[in-house]
Amino acid sequence: MRIRRDKGVSEELQGLNTELIATVSDALAHPVRLALFRYIMHCNKEMQPVCTKDLVQVFDYAQATISQHMKRLVRSGLVEVRRVEKFSYFYANLGVLARYIDATRKFSVL
Repeated sequence: MRIRRDKGVSEELQGLNTELIATVSDALAHPVRLALFRYIMHCNKEMQPVCTKDLVQVFDYAQATISQHMKRLVRSGLVEVRRVEKFSYFYANLGVLARYIDATRKFSVL
């Protein structure tokens, strides 16, 4: 997003990462994606890899449905995928989550 500097916009607003807020908020806005992300974070905390097959078994959705939701989470940057042979393993990207939380805090005090 472009903001014109000559229109009296504060430095705080210019530095706000609105693109990150919008992208991550959109990814987490669906209850299934939010649950998937929380589950992946939990498994990663326990040092357990998570693949699509695991998610299908836990969430009782079709593999195609899980895959579509995971694509959105990966595109948002919240989830990283590592492919090993024919399996895709998902990992929570806590750096993106931390930047999102920081950006929303800054947004709330404007």
